[in-house]
Amino acid sequence: MTSVMISKRHFVFNICMIVIPWLSVLFLGKRNMKRFSIAGFVIIIFEIINHKFGQKRKWWIFYDKRKSFLTNELPFSIGPYMPLSMWLLKLSYGNFKKFLVLNAIADGLFAFLFINLFKKIKIVGLNKLNNFQFFLYLYYKAFLLYGVQYWVEKRNPFGVRG
Repeated sequence: MTSVMISKRHFVFNICMIVIPWLSVLFLGKRNMKRFSIAGFVIIIFEIINHKFGQKRKWWIFYDKRKSFLTNELPFSIGPYMPLSMWLLKLSYGNFKKFLVLNAIADGLFAFLFINLFKKIKIVGLNKLNNFQFFLYLYYKAFLLYGVQYWVEKRNPFGVRG
């Protein structure tokens, strides 16, 4: 396999990373999708910026030889971030403590369990961050997510029109 192509394993992983979380949105409900989509979209944009920052600082390492944001970091940004953000808001918006706890659990699972699994299957591993630093990198965005949703709700009580 040439250095221009990603491995089949990595390609299948990326497809699953994007498709599976987005399939869960079908169970979120149309009203909740509309209500929480602005905050979810903002968190994707913010996460893409964060991923570019982390990529430049080599906070993680992808095992495929091709160093491409498109095939490495982007699937993590557009895959789980928005659907998970919308689910966490649906399950806990209005109860900030519950929201923080649910985010801590989700981010903790990713930072301490899934990232180690991804390293074992040779997709991505941490490089210049330890697991706790990576958890903080993930978790601090919960405050932004809740703040954006709070702003949306203040402007329009249900985040949707009609």
